[in-house]
Amino acid sequence: MRRILLFVATNIAVLALLTVICYVFGVDRLAAVQGIGGLGPLLAFAAVFGFGGAFISLAMSKSIAKWTTGAQVIAQPRDADERWLFDIVRHHAEQAGIGMPEIAIYDGPEMNAFATGASRNHALVAVSTGLLRGMNRDEVDAVLGHEITHVANGDMVTMTLLQGVLNTFVIFLARVVGRVVDGAIGGNNRGGGLGYFAIVMILQLVFGIIASLIVMAFSRAREFRADAGGAKLAGRERMIAALQRLQVQHGESTLPKAMAAFGISDKTAGGLQRLWMSHPPLEERIARLRSMPV
Repeated sequence: MRRILLFVATNIAVLALLTVICYVFGVDRLAAVQGIGGLGPLLAFAAVFGFGGAFISLAMSKSIAKWTTGAQVIAQPRDADERWLFDIVRHHAEQAGIGMPEIAIYDGPEMNAFATGASRNHALVAVSTGLLRGMNRDEVDAVLGHEITHVANGDMVTMTLLQGVLNTFVIFLARVVGRVVDGAIGGNNRGGGLGYFAIVMILQLVFGIIASLIVMAFSRAREFRADAGGAKLAGRERMIAALQRLQVQHGESTLPKAMAAFGISDKTAGGLQRLWMSHPPLEERIARLRSMPV
């Protein structure tokens, strides 16, 4: 529940900031003067902010990941364990047809790992100290295969494009609908009043939550694909064993919210909270792997 509240609070802050920017720079008033048939400038503005923010986040994703998790990149293996880690990542990267990613270790008690980066050939794969302590080498092998598959599938870029499209329509539709609502309740329907400003704030929050549910649904779908890729690279039984090991893990991930969707596990509860899960339940992922043809 704490992560869900943080998620909603972040959306509120971002959407509020965008609304203030639109108000200060007069974008709403410009679109209102031009009417419904002349919303090109508003749509362009929405696209610039919608995609711009998403792609800036993607470009900075590796730096943000290292900073927020305290991950230490291994420039050169210092011992046999790090050499093994390097060799496994290199092998999976070659099999998947991508460039060798950076490898990092971050301090975290939970068994987790994540991959991020702006492109398939310039990615970062990081594992927690808890994962290295809690899993055997076969299971770590499978987890690394899972993360390499995320990179090979271009999941980070696809998520960014999806978020950009959704951001654009949230910004745009909130203003179009906001103007209609403002006029219906007695406003001037010109997009410049404080009443309109408040309506847009509320609509952006509502549309933003709906957009977030779409992003989470896509995220869950890509986890099944990454599991299948991990099974292909490291072996199905190893991938199943790794997921079974994660089932015994207690407590929420310590990954920052911005990186949680890129980890291998999400411990959010079921029920309605499932809609906010970035990962499917582990039992569903294991069942899907068991149903795969050998």
